[in-house]
Amino acid sequence: MNESLVGILGLFCIAAIVITLLKGRTQPAITFILCPTALAVILIIGKWYSFDDVAAMIRSGLNSTVPTAALFVFSILFFGIMNDTGMFDVIIRKLMALVGNSVVGVTMVTAVITLVAHLDCSGASTFCILIPAMLPVYRRMRMRETTLLRIGVVCMGAMNLLPWSGASLRTATVLGMEGGALWHTLLPVQIFAVALSLGHAFLAGIQEKARGAGAKGIPEDVVERETLAEEEADSEGLARPKRFLVNVILTVAVIALLAWNRFPGYYPAMLGAVAALFVNYGFKASFHRKIINRHAAPALTMCITMMGAAVLMGILTSSIGADGNVLPSSTIELPPGAVPSVMRCLAGLISDALPAALGKHLNLLLCALAVPLALSFDTDSYFYGMLPVMLGIGQAFGLEVLPIAITMLILRISATFICPMTAALLLGTGMADVTIKKHIKASSLYVWSFSLLCLVFAAFIGLVSF
Repeated sequence: MNESLVGILGLFCIAAIVITLLKGRTQPAITFILCPTALAVILIIGKWYSFDDVAAMIRSGLNSTVPTAALFVFSILFFGIMNDTGMFDVIIRKLMALVGNSVVGVTMVTAVITLVAHLDCSGASTFCILIPAMLPVYRRMRMRETTLLRIGVVCMGAMNLLPWSGASLRTATVLGMEGGALWHTLLPVQIFAVALSLGHAFLAGIQEKARGAGAKGIPEDVVERETLAEEEADSEGLARPKRFLVNVILTVAVIALLAWNRFPGYYPAMLGAVAALFVNYGFKASFHRKIINRHAAPALTMCITMMGAAVLMGILTSSIGADGNVLPSSTIELPPGAVPSVMRCLAGLISDALPAALGKHLNLLLCALAVPLALSFDTDSYFYGMLPVMLGIGQAFGLEVLPIAITMLILRISATFICPMTAALLLGTGMADVTIKKHIKASSLYVWSFSLLCLVFAAFIGLVSF
């Protein structure tokens, strides 16, 4: 078995995953476990990997996913407690009074919150801030949850050009330059991207209004659902209207700790959940058990999905060193004797399949492949596996490396959050109660268009050329 065959098998595996997700044949977790496992069996039979290699790869994938799973569990618990106490009801009333019946106002508020929340460039923490605050508003206004996610994804893409974002840092690392220097080059593009994301939010508001959102009051199903939830909270003695200010301070503190980024991302959510239990319900084990059980189902469902994604990430993105240890996916050049990952083999396969005539028009080819590449490659594999390959192809045709790197960076900034292998995406869709299938269908075209328009602007100011 050679690298080309492994790349082809990897392509079939990814295609099977994406098709299954889009057709909604089964739950994502089952797809994430079944398809990579089938691939692993084939690779073991073909003697590309051993059983020990696959076991080590799965452990590596799990280690990379556990922090996000922990963040999700305790975020669900913390924000669920805040919802039970009635804190969000007060905020929603104030927000609704501010924007009135303006659907466009809601989408613009969504964009502003996302742009501010994503200053730390953490997709997981941004979703934790954005969705609990805005999802009830969207439901009251009869707006689609997919629109909330789409606005968030596009705005996060605009902020992902900051020098400390994962995308920019990875690109700068491959180029061997400082992140600040790269950001200084891209600053005009980021200003344009922020303005474009706000324009997209305005357009999304127009679209929702055209569908009838906010025009005829709150729909009966939403009223019934919220009334039942409030009655249930009241009947169980969970509402704490007199603790509103304390809960707001606690929420701001948790968000501040997340933004400070000195602790593991899940730790502030853990502290917040514990503090919320004691602040609102005292030292009553029965109350604590009731609340944890109340929010256990969504947390468990999403954890299962993330554990499945751990298998997917481990098998597809892990390379094996000559000593048998798993090499991090951030390794740019593999040491001698290493067995490349499936994703690295796929990157090599794509480079080998490119017609020579297209080499001088590499940027145009990347534009055409933007969404397929986004759906196929996780962030590390894209920047540490695919980007060096594309830079090498460009250099072979006499192209400068910086414009190619800028092209790949711009095309990826928002597309990260339509990739099924991105843990933050799983977190966001879970919190918004939207299937991955619906999110990808609703957002792909807009994400692609957003990235292409940013790239056109970069070409206009001379950063890239076609």
